[in-house]
Amino acid sequence: MDIVVKGRKTEVPERFRKHVAEKLNPERIQKLDAKVISLDVEVSKEHNPRQADRSDRVEITLRSRGPVIRAEAAAADAYAALDLAQDKLEARLRKQHDKRHTRRGNGRLSAAEVADAVPDAAHLNGNGEIVSEQQADAIPTTRIGSIEVRGEGPLIVREKTHAAAPMSLDQALYEMELVGHDFYLFVDSETKQPSVVYRRHAYDYGVIHLSPDAATSGDFEAGGAGGALGG
Repeated sequence: MDIVVKGRKTEVPERFRKHVAEKLNPERIQKLDAKVISLDVEVSKEHNPRQADRSDRVEITLRSRGPVIRAEAAAADAYAALDLAQDKLEARLRKQHDKRHTRRGNGRLSAAEVADAVPDAAHLNGNGEIVSEQQADAIPTTRIGSIEVRGEGPLIVREKTHAAAPMSLDQALYEMELVGHDFYLFVDSETKQPSVVYRRHAYDYGVIHLSPDAATSGDFEAGGAGGALGG
């Protein structure tokens, strides 16, 4: 694993470079992510006296065959900032490591499951045709313990509601890679539309925007966003 230390508009003392090599122990990091290739450590300095307590900033970027993980922190000196950034990096690595080991199967959801996870999604019958709310309400519901089964399925085993602050597409990609998922639901800050960014082949990505106007006008295809996610 390569460790590269560089300064942005500031000189990096050799003593600090040696400290970084000792502090960012490759063996400990590789236990959490065996695919790590390199660590980039960038040091910058704020010369504004009013920010003396946060004058030194350290950003660590971990590159591997998986998602890129970044952690940064600022403190009164570069050594303290490095300690804080290292703690954040290892916390994110542990979170990602735990997700990989607790995820059942390969953790991938089918296109149909992603469509079901979108709030207020249209109801589809077994042929993929949209049915009205009245027809959906007429579908018999069976309760098995704490699980409800509508018609012949699917089983609803978990439901979650999250607060969604609008974000850019780049930020949504970063958040998806950070949590190690294959898709990420977000509200696009430019269009204000509910959107899904998802992993395609290799390192390609796709994005789906949900437009309620298209649904009300009837200008859409059966299958909707769920079908598009498979491409």
